[in-house]
Amino acid sequence: MKIRKDKSGIEFSFTWLFAIIVGAVILVLAIYAATKIIGSGQSETTAAAAKEIGVLLNPLETSFQDDVSTSLSIAADTRIYNTCDDFGSFGSQGISTAQKSFGKFSEPSVEVSFPNKYIFSGEFEEGKQFYIFSKPFDFPFKVADVIYLSSANKKYCFIDAPDEIEEELEELGQGNLLIGNCSASSGMTRVCFGPASGCNINVEYNAGYVRKNSTRLYFETDALMYAAIFSDKNIYECQIKRLMMRAEELASIYEKKANLLSQKDCNSNLDLGIFGASLDNYNDSSDLTSLLNKANEIEGGNEASSCPLW
Repeated sequence: MKIRKDKSGIEFSFTWLFAIIVGAVILVLAIYAATKIIGSGQSETTAAAAKEIGVLLNPLETSFQDDVSTSLSIAADTRIYNTCDDFGSFGSQGISTAQKSFGKFSEPSVEVSFPNKYIFSGEFEEGKQFYIFSKPFDFPFKVADVIYLSSANKKYCFIDAPDEIEEELEELGQGNLLIGNCSASSGMTRVCFGPASGCNINVEYNAGYVRKNSTRLYFETDALMYAAIFSDKNIYECQIKRLMMRAEELASIYEKKANLLSQKDCNSNLDLGIFGASLDNYNDSSDLTSLLNKANEIEGGNEASSCPLW
């Protein structure tokens, strides 16, 4: 008995097998290309978002109001990364973002830098809604408006705060800043004024330091107190360094102004040169107390002068 070989059947099966393989390759290439396009688009979107955030902060920097507050809402889950560099004359403030897609955060976007912004926050803040408020920092003249950024998901409970701090927080009306007897809900950051136990952050208001994770962040003025509360240590120390660098440049400008006024028989008699040299020797936040003493002397002299410089 002869077995008949069906060549047409073999050819038919091979044709379909070849088509399936080619189709699979094309599908893989299509998916790869789509992923690249989506990734590229997402990178451009997050980079644009970082730049827009920087622009949105501009209205907070004002000379006419003491405290300004606003909120920022983003459609997708977003991480706002805060980086600080103290290189050069003024250092720089960096902002980058990453957004969640298909359950995973993208790589941070290209960083956008600003030489004149001072944002205090964690290394990154995550969520869809963010709160931002600012305060002017005077030392003794106005140095800059400092900005505090926090996620609406990160709630702070302020316990036994001084009356002026409670009043200020009430006026801000931020949904993530609570006052008084806060419930011990999970994720709540308890900010206690004084040596209370069971707190995440202790503010020694009169001593001038904030204790977080066994680390002390020293502050002078309420503007820097809030900065220490909301910031990671590295961000805080870097931004304070940048503020002192800016104060040094401003002291030099005011010294030149004083020299011009002295030619018109209007002497301010302020030790701005010495103050600038002290700012140049700034190391970390533990130096703030000695610098503040000198700043207060200069402020008193400027107020008493017949030709104040600021």
